[in-house]
Amino acid sequence: MSEKKHPVLFGILIYGLVAGGLILLWGGITIFFNGDSHLPFGSRIGVVSIRGIITDSRGVVEQIKKYRKDSRVKAIILRIDSPGGGTAASQEIYREVQRTIPGKKVVASMGNVAASGGYYVALAANKIVANPATLTGSIGVIMELSNFKELLSKIGVSREVVKSGPYKDIGSPVREMKPEERRLLEEVIQNVHHQFIEVVVKGRRISREQVEKIADGRIFTGEQAKALGLIDELGSFEDAVELTKKMVGLSGEVKLIYPDKKRFSIWDLLFSEWLGEIRQSLQPGWPTAQLLLVPPIFYKN
Repeated sequence: MSEKKHPVLFGILIYGLVAGGLILLWGGITIFFNGDSHLPFGSRIGVVSIRGIITDSRGVVEQIKKYRKDSRVKAIILRIDSPGGGTAASQEIYREVQRTIPGKKVVASMGNVAASGGYYVALAANKIVANPATLTGSIGVIMELSNFKELLSKIGVSREVVKSGPYKDIGSPVREMKPEERRLLEEVIQNVHHQFIEVVVKGRRISREQVEKIADGRIFTGEQAKALGLIDELGSFEDAVELTKKMVGLSGEVKLIYPDKKRFSIWDLLFSEWLGEIRQSLQPGWPTAQLLLVPPIFYKN
């Protein structure tokens, strides 16, 4: 196209190219200063939220892995607001944090509650920050079993069991527990409790004797936990952010990035694996040990 033959079209083309270039330049400058989490500019701190009862570790573990592999993320903050939950799920998150700290700093920031399994997870972090009134501790293990024997007998329902060994239906909700079965379950609980104590001793560098004195399931405020050496600092989430920045040599405004929120759909409501796990947990089945603060603490989100 000749400039002389089509001066108007040529001018429009030049104007469009210049305007497009300016838009791209402005967008790049904006992203650089605002720190968009999907583009490679600026330093960031990744935030992983652990909220509610810990029943499944997969989402948290995947997010920690993502931040660990992202060179733009200079450190990770675990924002914990949980009374604990399943033993294995808590241990899996703890292990993933352990894999992360050799190459990237991790700080645990406690909210209203970070007890039992919630505290277990925090023990893997480089530093633990709690509010003075945070409820934490609850170093213990619990297994709750229901018994519907009398109820079933009243409505005329009985159950026949064929099993390969005397303990195959241990914890059955339709009969009384035998003394030997209780002893076996208590041994399981004590073994998991021993594992919990070991993690506290290792993570907090406190003597076993000191830990055993307080590892009876009791809870502490953040202030009490600080005096006992169970946490490092008293402070809010913002204080945890400032501590994290100092630990990795960052200053000024730093972009905090959060996991992308999953869009809710009817399919999720009807067929989600999460709801399936809840339904399964409500059915009578194998007894499970839990790192859980009981009774539950109700608090505002």
